[in-house]
Amino acid sequence: MARELLEGNVAFAEAAIRAGCEAYFGYPITPQTEALEHMARRMPELGRAFLQAESEVAAINMVYGAACTGARVMSSSSSPGVSLMMEGMSYIAGSEVPAVLVDIMRGGPGLGNIAPSQGDYFQIVKGGGHGDYRPIVLAPATVQELINLTVEAFDLAERYRCIVVVLADGCLGQMMEPAELPPMRAIRPSAERPEWALNGAEGRSPNVISSIYLEPLEEEEFNRRLLAKQAEIEAHEVRFRELALDDAELAVVGFGTSGRVAQSAVKFARQEGIKVGLMRPISLNPFPYDALGRLADRMRAFLVVEMNGGQMVEDVRLAVEGKAPVRFYGRMGGVVPFPDEILAEIRKLNAPTEA
Repeated sequence: MARELLEGNVAFAEAAIRAGCEAYFGYPITPQTEALEHMARRMPELGRAFLQAESEVAAINMVYGAACTGARVMSSSSSPGVSLMMEGMSYIAGSEVPAVLVDIMRGGPGLGNIAPSQGDYFQIVKGGGHGDYRPIVLAPATVQELINLTVEAFDLAERYRCIVVVLADGCLGQMMEPAELPPMRAIRPSAERPEWALNGAEGRSPNVISSIYLEPLEEEEFNRRLLAKQAEIEAHEVRFRELALDDAELAVVGFGTSGRVAQSAVKFARQEGIKVGLMRPISLNPFPYDALGRLADRMRAFLVVEMNGGQMVEDVRLAVEGKAPVRFYGRMGGVVPFPDEILAEIRKLNAPTEA
């Protein structure tokens, strides 16, 4: 396949189509509206379902209903819209149906602004809606990764019968980069739907999908099943990238756009002779706790860079377990850090401490 110059929002929308997305339900919100616009044109062209819902609440519940049939379905939104989807996401998790959501984060809290941010980490990675569940969360840093992880999200959602969230930000959604789209997958025939899917009462013996367990012991048993699924995900689906860590004494940790900017800072620091490397988590759930724990055994210190007031840094501290200092540098409100800002923080971290 040839590489094309693609905007992030258009890229993930087309990637979802080529991954076999059969239905998209959404509501326009900046900075991801281009994805909705692309779906509005392409899905009807291909004879697939597209509907602009009356709200994000309606959109996620449409996703829930369609997902119960075993179809590949998705939505996309941005931070305030995703907040409105939280109840529906919990219902999807409580019904164990696969669904994909792309969150192109923006500044907040409240309506905030339309500039890129990473303030949704807590909401998305720690579950978001009510109850004991956690979605798989994937954080791309390039348009190509956004494409690849969107395709993978559908496969993971079906493998584990869960929600998969692709967590990006307005910077990645709006930027244009050369990238390669995957080949078009054929839509799965209805006869090949999974056994659990709603079947329209074929033979008057309908499948039933529900998220309600009135007896506490039944609910506990279900929650234990979700925990067991989470353990399986943690064992098999951890993803991260490393740069220049073989001989490093300091480690920078950042995800998505922050990790991408930090990569430039690390390269500049290396030119100054500072032994620093980069760990960029791609799966935020499951989080690379073990990999960071192993790094902590040989690092003098860690610097966590985020476009928020400090959220992923809590997971880094859990992983490091006090073996090394963990420092934080963040920009908020839609401000993207520059490499020279992060380089200045690396220099501070590398400076000799006074006796």
